[in-house]
This record gives sequence, C-alpha cells and structure tokens, in this order.
Amino acid sequence: MKSLRHWLRRVVVPGQQAIGASLGPVSRSFGLDRGLPIDRWYIEQFLASQQDRVRGSVLEVGDATYTRRFGGMRVTESHVLHAVPGNSQATVIGDLSSGEGIPTAAYDTLVLTQVLPFIYDIHGAVRTLHRCLRPGGAALLTVNGICQVSRYDMDRWGDFWRFTDRSMSRLLGEAFPVDAITIATHGNALAASAFLYGLASAELSEPDLLFHDPDYQVLITAVVVKPG
Repeated sequence: MKSLRHWLRRVVVPGQQAIGASLGPVSRSFGLDRGLPIDRWYIEQFLASQQDRVRGSVLEVGDATYTRRFGGMRVTESHVLHAVPGNSQATVIGDLSSGEGIPTAAYDTLVLTQVLPFIYDIHGAVRTLHRCLRPGGAALLTVNGICQVSRYDMDRWGDFWRFTDRSMSRLLGEAFPVDAITIATHGNALAASAFLYGLASAELSEPDLLFHDPDYQVLITAVVVKPG
C-alpha cells in the first residue's frame, strides 16, 4: 500500500498545479475497502479501555458486535436498537429523539458508536439516554470530529453534525451532571489527513495514530455515568 506521503505528493506539488485525478480521496468509504478505518481504530481502542463497563443489560444501536466483543460473559442481556422495523437483529424498535419505544431505566450500558451525528434532535436523544439508563449505568459514546460526509446516511435519513470536545461537554451536560461526564479527543493532523483521504489505519504506524493533538479532533469519545 502507498504511504500517506505518497498520496499527498500526488495532490500538492510545490510550484505545480494539482493533477485533477488526484483531487479526490483514495477511498470514499472511509478506508473500509482498504482495511480498518482510522476512526474505527480509535473507537475500538476506546471501547477496549472501557470494556469493564460493558456489563449487565446492554443496548447497542444497529447490531451487537461491540457488545459481544467487549462485554463477553459480563453481559446478561444483549439488546439491539433500530429506528424502524426490518433489522433482523433488532430487539428494540424505537426513536432516540422522542424516546418512543425505548423503556425507562432498562439498561446498565449503552453503546452508541457514531450514532448522534445522524440524529437531528440530538438534545432529545441525550434526554432519552439519561432516561433509559439504570442508576449507576454508563453510556459509551463516540462521535465524529473531522470527517467526510457519509453519503449513504445523508441520502437516507441525514448526516447532520460534527462535534468538538466542548460541544459534546455542553450537550451531555444538559442531562447529566458535569462530574459524571468524561470526554476525550483522539487524532492529530496526520491522522485527520489520512482519514479524509480514505487511508486505512494500517497505513499509519501506531505511534502516528496515538499522537494526540487537541486541535485535530478526528474522534470524540465520552463516558457518561447516571448517578445512582
């Protein structure tokens, strides 16, 4: 596989015009066709660091992949939320914005990876997260910072939001106490550039991925605990 430096040389050559064919990304699927996407690498690092919280009755959106992978035997009930009927894995059909169809105080853990960017009423969604958590339960959240548009989602239900650590802090603070929220950012200029060009995580070294520059927030993660 070509290095990021190779692709950047193709796009910008000092003293020359960029070649038209080089103005697009190398992948429009976030690098998924090349390997594990860079944002997913950060997501999985985050969930691995919080895996002890994935326990009891767990609700994940879309499928139960991360519940199974990071919860293991600590999970006593695995639930999958989907907004509309048709997902064979779904055990809960409900709307996070309105809360319709989602039970109250039912879950010990919520796993929401890259969900809030595709919900227009994110304020309503956060209120629902608070309501459906049991006292002492935790929500594990990830959202986009620097990121391309997800064309698949945009053309169906919408791709609405990009976040920063500060916007996430204020948003979650509408429903949870400030001392119950732990937010972190992940990424740097190199990782952000590689992600936008569609390179996969394996095309960068681990030190390059782990280097943290708070001015280049590729991914924002949050752990939110509902007071007992």
